[in-house]
Amino acid sequence: MPEVDSARPVSADLAAMRVDYAGPGGALDDPDLDESWVAGGWEPLLRRWLDQAAAAGVPEPNAIVLATVSLAGPVPRPVARTVLCKGLAPEGITFYTNYDSAKGGQLAADPYAAASFVWTALGRQVHLRGITERVPAEVTERYWQARPRDARLGAWASQQSRPVASRAELDRALAETTARFADVDDIPVPPHWGGYLLRPDEVEFWQGRRGRLHNRIRVRLADGEQVVDRLQP
Repeated sequence: MPEVDSARPVSADLAAMRVDYAGPGGALDDPDLDESWVAGGWEPLLRRWLDQAAAAGVPEPNAIVLATVSLAGPVPRPVARTVLCKGLAPEGITFYTNYDSAKGGQLAADPYAAASFVWTALGRQVHLRGITERVPAEVTERYWQARPRDARLGAWASQQSRPVASRAELDRALAETTARFADVDDIPVPPHWGGYLLRPDEVEFWQGRRGRLHNRIRVRLADGEQVVDRLQP
């Protein structure tokens, strides 16, 4: 374990950390986010920002912080973790996981979720909130076929979110799974694994600006219509 310098004022260091995001003509040279940018819907702008994040070399630009609700205790509790967005369409965003994982159980009990894309280097964020549903088996199969073999083996070997005694035990489970499918060219989709579609009823675009006067544009969706608001930072 690395040694911790208890004399170092960590809290003071954290308090001093800040980025004063540039505006038009500045370091990011990003024109002000405007309501007109989502006139054609939320999905084209999210897709454009994703493409720009990838072009800028942002690591894993499709990473999202996914928040679900746990009903396991006496009161509901939010639970967040990072997963990868693997699909984007006007209907919503898609991610894949083990249905028996903690997040799978939470979504089964309460399908409402929130997801955030964060591209700090570009001074941009996008937040989606809405109901999730499992994608059809053929959609999962199509994505599964694009996964590397190691990722397929891992999906079979891991009992996601359950305790494991050691790393050695996890490695042993993978070795046993590898041997099990050694003669199988096309490893099938596990019955406990698949995709979720998050259908947003609200999408918020955030753009960093100097002095913390950030731009925030919210798109609310209902009955095929959208309402666009500018929110104060």
